Amino acid sequence: MSSKLITILGPTATGKTKFAVKLAHKYNGEIISADSRQVYIGMNIGTGKDLSDYKIGSKQIAYHLIDIIHPSKEFNLFRFKELFSKSFLDITSKNKIPFLVGGTGLYLSSIIQNYNLKKADFNSDRVSELNALSLDELQKHLLHLSPNVHVKKDLLSKSRMIKAILVEESKETIQEFPKINSLVLGIKMNRDEIRKRITERLKKRLEEGMIDEVKNLLNTGITYERIIAFGLEYKFIAMYLNAELSYDDMFQKLNTAIHQFAKRQMTWFRKMEREGVKINWLNGTDFEAACNLIDKNLSTV
Repeated sequence: MSSKLITILGPTATGKTKFAVKLAHKYNGEIISADSRQVYIGMNIGTGKDLSDYKIGSKQIAYHLIDIIHPSKEFNLFRFKELFSKSFLDITSKNKIPFLVGGTGLYLSSIIQNYNLKKADFNSDRVSELNALSLDELQKHLLHLSPNVHVKKDLLSKSRMIKAILVEESKETIQEFPKINSLVLGIKMNRDEIRKRITERLKKRLEEGMIDEVKNLLNTGITYERIIAFGLEYKFIAMYLNAELSYDDMFQKLNTAIHQFAKRQMTWFRKMEREGVKINWLNGTDFEAACNLIDKNLSTV
């Protein structure tokens, strides 16, 4: 079956962006980012935007869903899918190929597996009713509504649980999106290579000013708690700036956390495969193999 979307996924530090840009350049495509943090303005080094990678020679490859919201604002799965749809239609209307690229499993699954999301009213009277319940009561209620909660962190935060419950209780569904069939290419590398890349990249980002980036976010009024919520680089560097960790402790804990994150990404991708998603795994960024798969897919259009 032919696909109107090409998805490039894989764990962090495997070179997804540069690889996808190279493919988009060859096939007259544009990039749609599936990264839950690259949407935020001013969060560049820590999220690995690497915007210079979107240029090949003198040609700029267009990208979408990067730098679209202030870090003080919330961005969620519903908003992602809504904006993805607009970007997808914009790209295809120009007879170009959309490339969905990233490592945020939930965002990728919502498109590839066509999640049916619901829209909720977060300002309704129901919010105060739910707020009166205990954490344990909210957990039980949410698990009753949705036994397979997509984001386990929703069970740890009262505010996140309330939002998740409102979504589940809502009867107003998201606007109808056309079912999108995607050719999915996965970048696979051995664990030792990924570990090496993660550590080298972390050192490079720290040298490039990642600590100053977090400091600037704090200085512009983004709260410490909000920075912590972004996790990984932002969490541990904020703790270092708050004198909760030494530099060495920050580096070691952050390095370990990113390795663990890469493992969780692969766990999510394996879950997608168990649920019927066909991921065509490549041996690293094998451009020729990717082109062969894309050519085969395009020939059936």
